[in-house]
Amino acid sequence: MNNYLWLIPLLPLAGFIINGLGRNALPKNLIGAIGSLVILVAFGLSVEAFLQVQSTGHPINVNLFTWIKVGNFTVPFAFLVDQLSAIMLLIITGVGFLIHLYSIGYMHDDAGFGKFFSYLNLFVFFMLLLVMGSNYIVMFIGWEGVGLCSYLLIGFWFTNGDYADAAKKAFVMNRIGDLGFLIAIFILVHYFNSVNYADIFPKVPGLHGAKVGHLLTVITMLLFVGATGKSAQIPLFTWLPDAMAGPTPVSALIHAATMVTAGIYMIARSHVLFDLAPFTTNIIAIIGLATAVFAALIALTQTDIKKVLAYSTVSQLGYMFLGLGVGAYTGSFFHVITHAFFKALLFLGAGSVIHAVSGEQDMRKMGGLYKKLPITFWTMLMGTIAISGIPPFSGFFSKDEILAHTYQYSPIMYFIGVITAMFTSFYMFRMLFLTFFGKFRGTHEQEHHLHESPASMTIPLIVLAILSVVGGLLNVPEALGGHEWLAHWLKPLMGAAKEVHEGGLSEMALMGISVGAALVALIYAYSKYISKSDIPVADTEERPLLTALSYHKFYIDELYDMIIRKPLDVLSNFFYKVVDKMGIDGLVNGLGSGTVETSKGLRLLQTGNVGFYIFMMVIGIIAVLIYSLKF
Repeated sequence: MNNYLWLIPLLPLAGFIINGLGRNALPKNLIGAIGSLVILVAFGLSVEAFLQVQSTGHPINVNLFTWIKVGNFTVPFAFLVDQLSAIMLLIITGVGFLIHLYSIGYMHDDAGFGKFFSYLNLFVFFMLLLVMGSNYIVMFIGWEGVGLCSYLLIGFWFTNGDYADAAKKAFVMNRIGDLGFLIAIFILVHYFNSVNYADIFPKVPGLHGAKVGHLLTVITMLLFVGATGKSAQIPLFTWLPDAMAGPTPVSALIHAATMVTAGIYMIARSHVLFDLAPFTTNIIAIIGLATAVFAALIALTQTDIKKVLAYSTVSQLGYMFLGLGVGAYTGSFFHVITHAFFKALLFLGAGSVIHAVSGEQDMRKMGGLYKKLPITFWTMLMGTIAISGIPPFSGFFSKDEILAHTYQYSPIMYFIGVITAMFTSFYMFRMLFLTFFGKFRGTHEQEHHLHESPASMTIPLIVLAILSVVGGLLNVPEALGGHEWLAHWLKPLMGAAKEVHEGGLSEMALMGISVGAALVALIYAYSKYISKSDIPVADTEERPLLTALSYHKFYIDELYDMIIRKPLDVLSNFFYKVVDKMGIDGLVNGLGSGTVETSKGLRLLQTGNVGFYIFMMVIGIIAVLIYSLKF
């Protein structure tokens, strides 16, 4: 297997090259087949790698070549597949293949079909580099690569100015976080003279002293800044909802299943550093919880079906960071897995709905679709139950594990987390009820064309729905008679998972509270949107103050615009008009003008009169003689 490990990322790269070069020549069916098959074969190789790690219990290391060598500092281009990256490989290639298959039907009529598949393949290539790299530099290549692909895919329909702006916003905000990650790498190189995980991590537990503690705090805070940008946490979260400008498969692949979880993967990979930086982990827990609550509050009132899912993604990512902050690394990574299943399902289901209603995304103009789109409805229902944390679906197990560890860390944070879970259940069932129940509120033309999506779109929905139902079996807690397979699987890397001690409330009681909260929210959503047939008001109508604040996303974009963009624009204009034009350009142009004007004066001395030249020569000789006599 070691000899073929490099094929896992190479296959998507080959798909990118073939489809990119042949995008205008190859038929669409062939482009879709190539783009999907390379991911499917990569998935098969990932399964083989996973089984090898499982059978031997040892990671797979493949050193392809020495990339950088300066003195005794070496950066190999090497891959590492261990318990953590093996799971990520399965998620990236497995869910990635389903999204590629879905895209064949969803993007079939798009003029940029070939270009779209080449971009998807390139994204998968960079995401695989990110998780397979055996050092921070290879990880950073993948990190930057997925940022580039995110820009290309969000702005895929770039002729729409708003979509192009959304792509630029995502690119710029990610670069802010990436700078923190890059500085952290520089510091690691300075103190450890290496970027290899195998060189750095074993040395960390032996470090002692206050200075070392401060150093690790600085490094981990910078790494967290990088994760904040990539995984859309406060304050660098506003790019993710705008990223819904891209085609729906992009939302599912990049902003639900893979790219946005890169920050969680990076922190989990570097947990040895974070374990010795309690200040940083406390900040991570606080920021994660704040992000979960804030995004959930915004999702409560959104009317765009993709925006609801976008803010839901931000909120669920906040849960994952909360888990990291309280030391529940296994629970956080477990939620990465289950979230990949149900959120990819929900985004693809939303795409199926949008496809059926001729591109409409406003839930106020939907309704009554469950009869026309039965497969989409039942699969989205399963995804909604899963994300709401209702047993026995997958989201219940992963979210409960995070909340149980949060209760041990801080009961106050736990109860805030439960309230957020209640919000999640409400806005997700609100989305489901507004979309699929009641009377159809769209146009007659849309109603006439309502239909279920083709098999290439519904098959991935069914597979993801099954995974959303059974995915929780990966780590059923002992309190429910399970064996916590994932915790044992990750034990060689993460150590033994922290046990949930019964302090105040038992684990079963904590489960009951979170499930009860989710069910209460479900019942309220049913009462409001099914029994009372309540429909969100039109944009032209007035809303209560809190509802209006939520609907307008608490004006965070406007706040950033006022305190960051506009002052930067003023500063830029100052540098342009004063420093650049008047200062630099004035100096350069002044030297040029001075030279020209001086030349104009000096050229008058060249009269062409021989007598004048002799006269000047005599004057010069006399001046030289006087100078000589004087000195």
